[in-house]
Amino acid sequence: MEIDRSQLQIKIGNYATGPSTVLPNPRWLGYVQNYRRTASARMIPLDREGLRHRMPNQDYHVSRKIDGEFTVLIVENGQVVSLNPGGKVRVGLPFMEEAATLLKNAGVAGTTLIAGELYVERDDGKRPRVHDVNRLARNPESLAQLQQLKFAAFDAVVWDGEESMPTYAQVWERLESALSEGKLIHPVETVCLNKTKAVLQQFESWIDGDGAEGIVARSEAAGIFKVKPRHSVDAVAVGFAEGIDDRSGLLHDVLLALVRKDGTFQIMGRVGGGFSDEQRRDFLSDLRDLAVESDYAEVNSDRVAYQMIRPEKVVEISCLDIIAETTRGGTINRMVIHWDEGEGKWLTERRLPLASILSPEFLRFREDKAPSAEATGLGQLTGIVEIEDTEKTLEDLQLPKSEVLRRVVYTKELKGNTMVRKLLLWKTNKEELSEIHPAYVLHYTDFSPNRKSPLNREIRVSQSKDQMEKCWHELSEKAFVRGWKEHGA
Repeated sequence: MEIDRSQLQIKIGNYATGPSTVLPNPRWLGYVQNYRRTASARMIPLDREGLRHRMPNQDYHVSRKIDGEFTVLIVENGQVVSLNPGGKVRVGLPFMEEAATLLKNAGVAGTTLIAGELYVERDDGKRPRVHDVNRLARNPESLAQLQQLKFAAFDAVVWDGEESMPTYAQVWERLESALSEGKLIHPVETVCLNKTKAVLQQFESWIDGDGAEGIVARSEAAGIFKVKPRHSVDAVAVGFAEGIDDRSGLLHDVLLALVRKDGTFQIMGRVGGGFSDEQRRDFLSDLRDLAVESDYAEVNSDRVAYQMIRPEKVVEISCLDIIAETTRGGTINRMVIHWDEGEGKWLTERRLPLASILSPEFLRFREDKAPSAEATGLGQLTGIVEIEDTEKTLEDLQLPKSEVLRRVVYTKELKGNTMVRKLLLWKTNKEELSEIHPAYVLHYTDFSPNRKSPLNREIRVSQSKDQMEKCWHELSEKAFVRGWKEHGA
């Protein structure tokens, strides 16, 4: 495996990181992202009660869920690197050398991709958290610290050149056979059980007894279950939607937000489960009294727009899981909105990283709490998952202003009316700081009062200035023909 080391950033000793382009096989990132996406789609999330009532008696491989960074280990020709869905490559970690030795001793010579969790073994004995991985792997302070980074293997994407195996039992047998003697790399702790009651007892032992994050139970017959304890979150109700058709007159769901450090509100998600029909009728009436205007708009699953409300009511919900990144390793961005008390309306700010809540359930309105960063803040989530920029205010995160590069306006008289065509090209100066902003934007406006639709617009975006210049030339030749007079530039 020939790695392009010119793109690697040395952290300490032999440990270095880089983008997926350092790898010789461009398909590997696709393998990793596809595995993560497929595995997430197949996994059925449950809580303790769901385990009791929805998991049938079957043969299960029950694994302790580790709170680490999902990573795939790539082994080829005796060399080992890791790759996560976000495209981050790591080389030179101590567990990788151990992995190469163990697999060689097991007779595994072909290309092998092993899925697992990169985690930190903490000195205080507490369960690992993904925060620890990000902190240590990003900026290790010593070579000794790297020994704390371990890898718990739970599946094989490719094994010894073979891309699929008939059953998970065979996968597990190979992982156990090859890696069970490892100290820094090892199979995730797993037991084989065949009764739902036994799975529940194992869940309670690991979660209630050891404080583990959860369990994953795999069955050839029943599927894959992720079982975790539910989390409780206090959030602010900022909008509501009414039911449609035979559910008209009943509350459909409530739009929720958390309060940031600077007093702005960040949309967290929505809750539509856990209400009785009586509550849906009463709450709808109460929330209607709080309706206000809003520059921000969002629709629910029925494509019904939320009616925004004054930020006065605090809602306690429970959720099965909190996810802070996409299956490709990107951030989950949510809109930040601002309540203008003077105008009595919501104003839109910008999107910032937050998280997704899975299987939310309404518990109660918290009359004893008021919206605040302390009572309904982001800290409720950051204690569970790592979220970028939560301590920063919008002022800290102000994006650079755009810069107009070219602007021309042409007019033409026809039947006593003035037609206008305009081209405007600008550089956003935001492309390196925001994933939603392109580098360049070209805007074409065509106004003709004689047409059925007087105003037409066309927008083109690109990361390349040369490409934008070509688009400018093409639109100019098409739009500014004979009879059109340049009016201003």
